[in-house]
Amino acid sequence: MIERQQTGARVAVWRDGAARTVGWDEPVVGAFDLGLGRGDGAFESVLVAGGTTPHLPAHLARLGRSARLMDLAHPGDDAVRAVVAAVVEDWPADVDGACRVLLTRGLGDGTPPTLVALLAPVPAETIRQRDEGIAVVSLSLGVPADLRARAPWLLGGAKTLSYAVNMAALRHARTAAADDVVFTSLDGQLLEGPTSTVVWSAGGRLHTPPVETGILAGTTQARLFAAAEADGWPTAVTPGTVEDLHAADAVWLLSGIRGAAPVTRLDGVDRGDAGLTRRARELLAR
Repeated sequence: MIERQQTGARVAVWRDGAARTVGWDEPVVGAFDLGLGRGDGAFESVLVAGGTTPHLPAHLARLGRSARLMDLAHPGDDAVRAVVAAVVEDWPADVDGACRVLLTRGLGDGTPPTLVALLAPVPAETIRQRDEGIAVVSLSLGVPADLRARAPWLLGGAKTLSYAVNMAALRHARTAAADDVVFTSLDGQLLEGPTSTVVWSAGGRLHTPPVETGILAGTTQARLFAAAEADGWPTAVTPGTVEDLHAADAVWLLSGIRGAAPVTRLDGVDRGDAGLTRRARELLAR
């Protein structure tokens, strides 16, 4: 907690129709809040760069989609903008920040939702992974690739607060001397990372798995693909396998805070990026 205080972490909460900043150590969630007790909520992680949130609209849209999938009350995009603006105000332009927006069911249906924004500097380890690349292991998520598309109660495509499995996967990766994970389905199809979207380059084209598998639609992947198409780099939504990643010219895990992190080792096998990471980053910077 002392470390977070020293880094200047900021918190804002939406209450009584207005955004209000509070101390980093002040309570903002009640003990019986369903987001705390059951993980019943959604969230977004928004990059703060140059003191601004250039990609906030895409996160607003995805948070709204998550709320609809979860039948979660939503105070509206203006409320989200307000709590984000409250924590971002006067944020140093030379410090990249990670702003997490949390929306929970509050005390239950019929009660006001809880909306909180948390802002802190991007961790040094995240910056290292973005700059130097990441070692990745593939792990089975334990579901068929088509299951979540026909099982809406599994909340495929929603960015929920229930991240215990995702965090357990990352801890397992560290025991294998890796930084991150690529999830696969029971039938061997590529899915996503615990906090990222999988993208690979092969045959002169960028590829990413289909969202019909229940993966989260990546905001950073969408920006990269739009910029790549405009730049003459074809893109495709492709059902892939780990073998496809091994054969690819380059593999990245994309996320809003880390950007395009090149995979430098996959399941213990070192790999390169054919010099394509620089181009991907330039496209994302547009």
